[in-house]
Amino acid sequence: MSARGRPREFDLDATLDRALALFWRDGYEGASVNEIAEVTGVSKPSLYAAFGDKESLYLRALVRYAERQRTRHAHLLDEEPDGRRAVLAFLLSVVDAHTDPADPGGCMVVSGTTTCDGAAVPASVKQALCNALKVGGMAIEGRLLRAQREGQLAGTVDVAALATYFNTVLAGLGVQAKGQACREVLRGVVASAMTAWPDPQAGGGS
Repeated sequence: MSARGRPREFDLDATLDRALALFWRDGYEGASVNEIAEVTGVSKPSLYAAFGDKESLYLRALVRYAERQRTRHAHLLDEEPDGRRAVLAFLLSVVDAHTDPADPGGCMVVSGTTTCDGAAVPASVKQALCNALKVGGMAIEGRLLRAQREGQLAGTVDVAALATYFNTVLAGLGVQAKGQACREVLRGVVASAMTAWPDPQAGGGS
């Protein structure tokens, strides 16, 4: 049988997960192809054949990370009928994920965004990280708009500004978790952040 017809001798999903963990920990520039090959146990030629170059591998890992985060957290915004409790549950879930000892810690998107200014980082990677950074804010803004429609936020509340505030908190949680802040400390940050939730009766809300 020709080499082209042989089945791959490694698990693509497991290999992508190991590469993801390395990118999460060290960032795009910090993770070399040699290190990826060592961590995954897959030769560089086989990595290139399966995933393309380092840029393509990183982008696939980032998509995989984002999908897992959405699966883990986004449903909390939809399932909880009370808007404030929904945002609180979402942020606390993120804290639990960022401080999970089984993971590298922090947020891959936030960490990647803060370290992607180097000339060696492809434009596609920078753009993908910027887009991913906005996803949480968009999800929160959608939930705030729903809360406003349902009378849990006054009609005068600037939903876009409030969503930006909570997304800024979200990013800060990722930074602090990467800096080894403990879970209880970050839960305290979330509790403080939630005091910014406006009184639904203020400004003529129903």
